[in-house]
Amino acid sequence: MLISSPEVAESLLKQNVNACKANYPRDVAKSLPEDVKPGVYYGWAKVDTEAVHKMVVNIGWCPFYQNKELSIETHVMHDFGRDFYGATLKICVIGYLRPEKNFTSIEKLIETIKQDIENAHAALDLPESIMFKDDSFFTDQ
Repeated sequence: MLISSPEVAESLLKQNVNACKANYPRDVAKSLPEDVKPGVYYGWAKVDTEAVHKMVVNIGWCPFYQNKELSIETHVMHDFGRDFYGATLKICVIGYLRPEKNFTSIEKLIETIKQDIENAHAALDLPESIMFKDDSFFTDQ
C-alpha cells in the first residue's frame, strides 16, 4: 500500500520512542480503501527530499486517545532534528504487525510502540523488505 500527501498535518519528535511522528491529514485517511483493516503496519517512509527510512504506522482510531475519526499516524525511525509539519510524506506499507488496541496507561502505550518499532526494525532488515526501500514511488515526483 502506497500513501502520499503533499502536507503533513502534524509532526513532532518523540524522544520517548526514538522516532519522529507525523500524522497525515484526515482526508488522506478517509481516502484509504475500505478493506484496509485498523492496525499497526511497517514499511518505508520518505519526508520531502530526505533519504528513505524505516517506519511504523498506525492506521485506525487510536482508542487510547478516543479519536472520532480514522487517522494515519506514522513513526519514522530517524532523528531529523526538526519538525516536518507541512512536508511531503510518502510511505510504502509492506507488512502487518498487530491489530489496533487500547491501553490502560500512557506508559503501556509507549512500551508497545517501542516494541512495534523493534519488531519493524527486524522485519525491515530482511532481504524481501529491503528491496522496497528503492521503490520508484520514492523517486517519482
